Amino acid sequence: MEYRQDLIEAAWDERGRLQDTEVRRAVEEVIEALDKGFLRVAQPEGDAWVVNEWIKKAVILYFPMREMKTTFAGPLEFHDKIDLKHNYKELGVRVVPHAVARFGSYLARGVILMPSFINIGAWVGEGTMVDTWATVGSCAQVGKYVHLSGGVGLGGVLEPVQAAPVIIEDNCFIGSRAIIVEGARICTEAVIAAATVITGSTKIIDVTAGEPVEYRGYVPPRSVVIPGTYTRDYPSGTYNIPCALIIGKRKESTDKKTSLNNALRENDVMV
Repeated sequence: MEYRQDLIEAAWDERGRLQDTEVRRAVEEVIEALDKGFLRVAQPEGDAWVVNEWIKKAVILYFPMREMKTTFAGPLEFHDKIDLKHNYKELGVRVVPHAVARFGSYLARGVILMPSFINIGAWVGEGTMVDTWATVGSCAQVGKYVHLSGGVGLGGVLEPVQAAPVIIEDNCFIGSRAIIVEGARICTEAVIAAATVITGSTKIIDVTAGEPVEYRGYVPPRSVVIPGTYTRDYPSGTYNIPCALIIGKRKESTDKKTSLNNALRENDVMV
């Protein structure tokens, strides 16, 4: 793998090398390893996540290597560079029409895809539900037993290569139409209420103690998060700015598969 990494780094600096058979084979092997889960764009190391920039480079280099082609699924027609995943039965993945996962994304055993989209480089862990019209963007990392509710949008990131992808850790519940982008990290067992928007710069304010505690792009473990606002003064007046509020902690005694409604009720939020 170190040898393949050297080839990819060299081709990244000198794109003309993409014509070399050895380089092309190295890129293709990395994409296949991503598809099978042998490699990840990012992985946890202790309490942190480490981004493998060279793997993101391989994903980017894969696109100019591919030619546009037309494929069919019954009466449906597609015209694209990247193949779709296959052999879902052997993978142990349930796929409901018209869910789409691109080759180079990893789906662990027990994943359920309702009509949704999984982009290249993404990782989806065991037992996770990707609900209707949810999107898992390129290189996003989703842990085990996560529920991505209907219409959830997890942003993708390829460039800059040093940028961290969106990370949703194990046993999280992401409510309908929530948007998580710009490398935001949602830690284990957190609950994100419907329509919450979290970016890399969104203020995430813990209001559960005497003094507010502010985070950006990071939701601590077992946090229950809802949309909120804070006031900000401008030359023309004072306005409300969107933020996210941590209004409680998910109880350790609560079933990890608890519904969003139950988690909110436990924290005295009307649903």
